[in-house]
Amino acid sequence: MKKLMLIFLIAVTTFGTVKAQSSVAHVNTQKVLDTMPSRKSAMKELESFEKRAVKELQETQQKLQADYGKLQQEQKTMSPTAFKFEEERLMKKSQEFQTRQQELDQQIQILSQELNAPILELVQKAVKKVCEDQKIDYVIDESSLLYSGGKDITQAVIVKVLEMEKNAATKEAENN
Repeated sequence: MKKLMLIFLIAVTTFGTVKAQSSVAHVNTQKVLDTMPSRKSAMKELESFEKRAVKELQETQQKLQADYGKLQQEQKTMSPTAFKFEEERLMKKSQEFQTRQQELDQQIQILSQELNAPILELVQKAVKKVCEDQKIDYVIDESSLLYSGGKDITQAVIVKVLEMEKNAATKEAENN
């Protein structure tokens, strides 16, 4: 029993020492992302792609609706077999439209992931660098906090990420 109490006492003491030596901070990742020129550029590119996709789908849908309306008007003058063939053709086009809509949704998701991956990686590197500079052990994103009264490193991360973006742009310009 004495050994068990001694182990418990050592464990509590060790945990208290480790906790006292650890430092925790929080960062508003969305605020960091909103200040990044590369993020703004990526959002514009994604928005442009989405607008083209929506325009394509709207035009296709309008054409399908017009063709269906025309078919309904011509139904009285068509033989039942001819009407059935035209109706099947339009149904096939409608299925192709739905397939295209799904393809465009997937392409938008892929493009979004492709554009955002290097941006998020840069943010992570900036957070890591700020943590190393300020000797911070843990960082929590503000979006997952119920209360934040601790150290906010958002501004330091913004400064670091903008510096890193500027350096990357300079290197890219030198390579071109």
